[in-house]
Amino acid sequence: MTIRLHANATTTPKIRRYIQESEKSHKALAKELGISIDTVRRWRKRDDVHDRSHTAHRLNTTMTEAQEAVVIELRRSLLLSLDDLLVVTREFVNADVSRAGLDRCLRRHGVSRLADLIPKEETANNKPKTFKNYDPGFVHVDIKYLPQMPDETSRRYLFVGIDRATRWVYLEVCKSKSAQAAKGFLNRLVAKAPFVIKKLLTDNDKAFTDRFSTAGERKPTGNHVFDKTCVQHGIEHRLIPPRHPQTNGMVERFNGRISEVLATTRFDSAENLEQTLLRYGYLYNQHIPQRALGHKTPIQALKDWQKKKPKLFRKQVRNHAGPDRYG
Repeated sequence: MTIRLHANATTTPKIRRYIQESEKSHKALAKELGISIDTVRRWRKRDDVHDRSHTAHRLNTTMTEAQEAVVIELRRSLLLSLDDLLVVTREFVNADVSRAGLDRCLRRHGVSRLADLIPKEETANNKPKTFKNYDPGFVHVDIKYLPQMPDETSRRYLFVGIDRATRWVYLEVCKSKSAQAAKGFLNRLVAKAPFVIKKLLTDNDKAFTDRFSTAGERKPTGNHVFDKTCVQHGIEHRLIPPRHPQTNGMVERFNGRISEVLATTRFDSAENLEQTLLRYGYLYNQHIPQRALGHKTPIQALKDWQKKKPKLFRKQVRNHAGPDRYG
């Protein structure tokens, strides 16, 4: 029979059973056995002779059960390290959680080791698909509708550009989705990207092309504002086939992440919405590893590419510090 006995216990199971069966007083038993009266009183109240767990019956945790469920799902789906998960948790789930508290949460739910969560097909024998066939500079661009906030008179739009090879993303909130707005976004995208953009893939929205505004074979004329801007920057503008949005699936998947943020966050104002989206883009680039990149962050992938092919880049790639973890 397995006996549960603490290392510093002053009594054995045999002595405890003797205490429970004895008719002597507490004081007499304590003097006879050389233990305290409180110890005698404790074991006389019990029917068993085993030590019980010292863990508190009710744990004082910062996060609620619902918040813990969200964190555990983030851990399993994104395979984030403890520090990366801490950044995301403080930003979007609970700002007061501590690193030690988050670690205890992961241990309680059995997800403390990342190695146990990585699928077998992504082990060393079967590496995940990489993007080594693509160099940085092939960017997917799309527009996402944003919900109208109470302090707004009209809805706004999120312009997103994501690099195919490194998953580096640049996003902006704009008041319209016109061709001029798309032109402005492209100019700022080119200025912000650390690499030289050579190719651009978009859908057939009127902000990007006049493909469906012309007669005949419905081919773009090249006179659209966005096309002319691409030519000025030496960028090849590609369009997805009509009715095939999956061709631009990479940016569509990122927009799906944005939809999750919108669905799980309450915004008080238009500024609050915009700042949240911009912070998410920052965290995505700097601190959230991507499975398609071998569990590296986009910024880490950019730095690796810059070491291999520095001529593809127009500025130095730098890591930025995350939120203060000791505030």
